[in-house]
Amino acid sequence: MSNVETNRGFGIAVFPLLLLLLCTTLVVPPANAGDAPLTVPSGTILPIRLNSTISSAKSKPGQIITGRIMQDVPLPSGVLIRAGSKVIGHIVEVTPATAGAPARISLQFDKLVSSNETISLTTNLRAIAGFMQILNAQTPETGPGESDVFDWLTTIQIGGDIVYGVGGPVAAAENANQIIGKSVGGGVLVQVRAKEGTNCRGPVDGNDSPQALWVFSSDACGTYGLAHVSITHAGRTDPTGVIVLASDNGNVKLPSGTGMLLRVTSNNRS
Repeated sequence: MSNVETNRGFGIAVFPLLLLLLCTTLVVPPANAGDAPLTVPSGTILPIRLNSTISSAKSKPGQIITGRIMQDVPLPSGVLIRAGSKVIGHIVEVTPATAGAPARISLQFDKLVSSNETISLTTNLRAIAGFMQILNAQTPETGPGESDVFDWLTTIQIGGDIVYGVGGPVAAAENANQIIGKSVGGGVLVQVRAKEGTNCRGPVDGNDSPQALWVFSSDACGTYGLAHVSITHAGRTDPTGVIVLASDNGNVKLPSGTGMLLRVTSNNRS
């Protein structure tokens, strides 16, 4: 075979490879192109579901605990914390029930894992609800008729707000004519409201964006459906970020599937 023929064959074989490399260079963007660091503003609410049971009878200080973000959380920057993202925390202190003192358990959620990025957070607890309350909030009060679409039926949020079907408006518990937000896939987007007679506040730190509250009402505050359990420290004041729950009858137990509204106080990238 001549040198010309050899070079021609070599060129034919190499050309597709060069073309592939050229296309790859033109099409594939640089790593992290256009990506901005995840920043969660103070005042943002994270609706989570516990992934495992927490108990003052069995949990130990230092034990890792996790929760799942239950609906997309929109941020003012336009970024979404996607449903399925994870909040990570740990047990701080445990006091089992004794004859002379109630059970107490202290915990802290201080990390968010979303889109392969982990950031440190300081959060406090706004509301917490048992599994049955969560289930009831997702179940229409009346069954569908022959021509009804299940997703269009009215449901009642934990705390009393009224949701007029998936994609429909959300009305305040105390006034069905007062529209406070809308239903979206996986939950609701409403502006959080203060709860009269409690320490639960409305928007804080200038963050008045609609919040992702999942199955909770705009003014949901405290405990729902967790017999004998109370929030003795929400984590808003010193020690900031430490949530303390107590029971006036036996041990504190938060079953897997318990729902929470955590509110971000501050965050730092890690």
